[in-house]
Amino acid sequence: MNTAPIVSRVWNFCHTLKDDGVGYGDYLEQLTYLIFLKMADEYAKPPYQRDVVVPAGWDWHSLASRQGAELGEHYAMLLRELGGQKGMLGQIFTKSQNKITDPAKLHRLIHMVDGTGWVMLDADVKGSIYEDLLERNAADTKSGAGQYFTPRALIRAMVECVRPEPGKTIADPACGTGGFFLAAHDFLANPANHALDRDQKQFLKHDTFYGNEIVANTRRLCLMNLFLHGIGDMAGDTAVSSADALISPPSLTFDYVLANPPFGKKSSMRFTNEEGGRETENLTYNRQDFWATTSNKQLNFVQHIRAMLRTTGRAAVVVPDNVLFEGGAGETIRRKLLDTTDLHTILRLPTGIFYAQGVKANVIFFDNRPASPDPQTAQVWYYDYRTNIHHTLKQKPMSYDHLRDFVDCYHPLNRHLRKETWSEATPDGRWRAFRREELLERDKASLDVFWLKDAAMADLDNLPEPDALAEEITEHLRSALDSFEAVKGNL
Repeated sequence: MNTAPIVSRVWNFCHTLKDDGVGYGDYLEQLTYLIFLKMADEYAKPPYQRDVVVPAGWDWHSLASRQGAELGEHYAMLLRELGGQKGMLGQIFTKSQNKITDPAKLHRLIHMVDGTGWVMLDADVKGSIYEDLLERNAADTKSGAGQYFTPRALIRAMVECVRPEPGKTIADPACGTGGFFLAAHDFLANPANHALDRDQKQFLKHDTFYGNEIVANTRRLCLMNLFLHGIGDMAGDTAVSSADALISPPSLTFDYVLANPPFGKKSSMRFTNEEGGRETENLTYNRQDFWATTSNKQLNFVQHIRAMLRTTGRAAVVVPDNVLFEGGAGETIRRKLLDTTDLHTILRLPTGIFYAQGVKANVIFFDNRPASPDPQTAQVWYYDYRTNIHHTLKQKPMSYDHLRDFVDCYHPLNRHLRKETWSEATPDGRWRAFRREELLERDKASLDVFWLKDAAMADLDNLPEPDALAEEITEHLRSALDSFEAVKGNL
């Protein structure tokens, strides 16, 4: 089924509400409440006849049968009532508020949602509608939602490399709107990859995915996104916790961790001092299971993700450049990773692919190992998809096809059959291996390795198109401004 008409209809109404100060994020949140209630109403009727745990008087019919001021008052009370319920219902409606102050427009939105049979739509259709809305929300710079949205092409490539297996657990300690879970779900449910039996399908639906998301609204969107894709149950509990993943050692370990932790470099907290002024203090996590104590959030997430893995667990994690070269705690952590895990692959990513501006990032792939006196990493394979690569979010977005060569080089079915594309005879090859000893001899055991020449430095004819250059310059300026704002805030 073509989802475009539904998405267009749903999204066009957002422009009507913008005049009332309802932004993309608020609109998507209100849609989440209404679609959930509408689906509960459909499930409660034949042929499903399910117990949907929505209390009488606070259901879909109670909304659809009201208008005017009475509707606005009832909707506000309904949100408060449902926020106190148990299970996924209560989690979806936690701290919910009515952001649509005009009852006539609220009634139109309810009528629009009422016009679609959501349960009858295939999970892929429902899911793609919601994913489209999430991506549009992320693309709106004013919403700030882009920081929770990892490019879906990158997520798919990471999942294709890791190739999760049925009956195993998958975790993300900073899961945002659930992109890694959905890509892994699609991979596992694809008959071309696995022929699932009944028990494996049940495990995939209820017991595979575990996550953390501390931002309440983002967690709400994640839960709804998973539910619409057929993960979890309306009356069941949710495996996405609102707790800060870094606070304590993980209570469970997992077979796979797929993650893109937040890009903020420092963990900090604001407090009021004795004189009534506001101060900011760097936040460090004193964990006995960490190799190094630091306020660098990214380094803490790398350590935490290693702790989350079973002894045979595997991880693919997006990290900014500083994780590869920063000294102090950074060096300690890199040396420990090379010693205790098989840190076998690093994908260097270009700028212009994240909604967060000016980000230089990489994907590190490592497999956990049982405790051993012998170093576990023999060599690290690098794929440089940054040098001489130019992407922009609007004019030249990155697609899965752009990463297909990396996936082929990675050799997911048997990575021990890898072959370098770089050699003295082919110096432009992007796929190259470095021995562990070579990397440890570098200053601060830096893993920030380059070997390709920047064509633009040698030949002006190789510069990207003017619009791409302009967008890249804009990104760098925005990034610099953000950095100065952070310095100003600390002062």
